[in-house]
Amino acid sequence: MMKKNRFFDLENHFAFFGAYHSNRINIAIHMVCVWPILFTALLLLYFTPSLFSLPSYELSQSGYKVVLVFNTGFLLTVIYSLFYVRFDPRAGALAAFLCFLCWVSSSFIASRLGFLLAYKVVLVVQLLCWTGQFIGHGIFEKRAPALLDNLAQVFLMAPFFVLLEALQAAGYEPYPGFHARVQAKIEAEINEWQEKKQRLIS
Repeated sequence: MMKKNRFFDLENHFAFFGAYHSNRINIAIHMVCVWPILFTALLLLYFTPSLFSLPSYELSQSGYKVVLVFNTGFLLTVIYSLFYVRFDPRAGALAAFLCFLCWVSSSFIASRLGFLLAYKVVLVVQLLCWTGQFIGHGIFEKRAPALLDNLAQVFLMAPFFVLLEALQAAGYEPYPGFHARVQAKIEAEINEWQEKKQRLIS
């Protein structure tokens, strides 16, 4: 039997995420905040130069025009999308679609705002969303955010995981038994963390 690639082990990654997001209010805060962080990052990256001197593409729909630049924002969108599809083809395909939708719509908005106004919008949204998440962890979860332990998961996987959390609430599973196995790992990890915390206190 082929050995599972641990980097693409969805169970372990989602359990790690779940162990840091077990409080319902904190989960809700992340569902509201994570995708706007990605969206506004793409909004700002619209102003980066085209990669390898690739020509831009003008998209016209219902009288609206948007110039798509194949730059760092586009590359980030492709990388995120490929990772998500690799984790789970069905939920990943939806996440990839949302990533490209964010890229196109953020390009449309950025081209109309201009850099200075876009920068102000990005700054405000990023500050609000990151502050909201830290409040969620400090007040409701009562546990430091995962970025202190796993930066890759925070910046690369968080958008997919909040989407998967929403799909899971609607009854979706990547495969039968996924939810039960992940929940068992979450409970084990939380228990281990609480034991370590108790030992430090005593």
